[in-house]
Amino acid sequence: MDFVRPKKGLGQHFLKDLNIARKIAGSLDIDSPANVLEIGPGMGVLTRFLLQNENINLTVVEIDNQSIDYLNNYFDTNTLRIINGDFLKMDVDVFFADEFCIIGNFPYNISSQIFFRIFEFRSRIPQVVGMIQKEVAERFCAQPGNKSYGILSVLLQAFYNIEYLFTVSENVFAPPPKVKSAVVRLKRNSRQSPGCDENIFKTVVKTAFNQRRKVLSNALKPLNFAVPSEFAGKRAEQLSVEQFIELAKCAEQAHKN
Repeated sequence: MDFVRPKKGLGQHFLKDLNIARKIAGSLDIDSPANVLEIGPGMGVLTRFLLQNENINLTVVEIDNQSIDYLNNYFDTNTLRIINGDFLKMDVDVFFADEFCIIGNFPYNISSQIFFRIFEFRSRIPQVVGMIQKEVAERFCAQPGNKSYGILSVLLQAFYNIEYLFTVSENVFAPPPKVKSAVVRLKRNSRQSPGCDENIFKTVVKTAFNQRRKVLSNALKPLNFAVPSEFAGKRAEQLSVEQFIELAKCAEQAHKN
């Protein structure tokens, strides 16, 4: 088998430009031995460059059976661990006892879900390099006051330093997507906890942005706490990560009382 047919239902757009693949693989900043998980390797265009880095102990996870057959035929399974499964559902603890980095050309239709899962396992994931839709990459990097600033901007920036590395043309894929792509790198920062109940922090952020046109005193009414006056007249997109954490602490304190 020399070719895997891209499947629309899996959001597959195979990268065909080797220079871009080399550049993405090289964006993973690893200078000592590390476990790396590649999500959705497809025909292994990134995989081959990752295997050239002697510091990388590589595992790939792929949901597409045809791609799995291809990978098993073309790669040495003594140096590459291949998992036939879904990253969104896989039991991470079965495959990784310690920290692991993540890389991949992520399917656009589930890229946000992938990053919500990365957020969930952030204590184990020190670094992520991902190619995603340009619009989503801009959202992750957006600062307060920007219309792209949203739920994942706040949640990810609370625990990662995020860099927009470069834009990728739609013409380097087969089939070409209808949008441009971008590569981002996330590196874990020093924050271990938001300093309050994490579920309350996530709920405050999600509730605020789900009603993003409303001022926070109205948007957060369902959470039944008095929004401090300094935040009451502002909208979600105007608050920094630190201010959201402060707001979540107020919500937590109100619920304790």
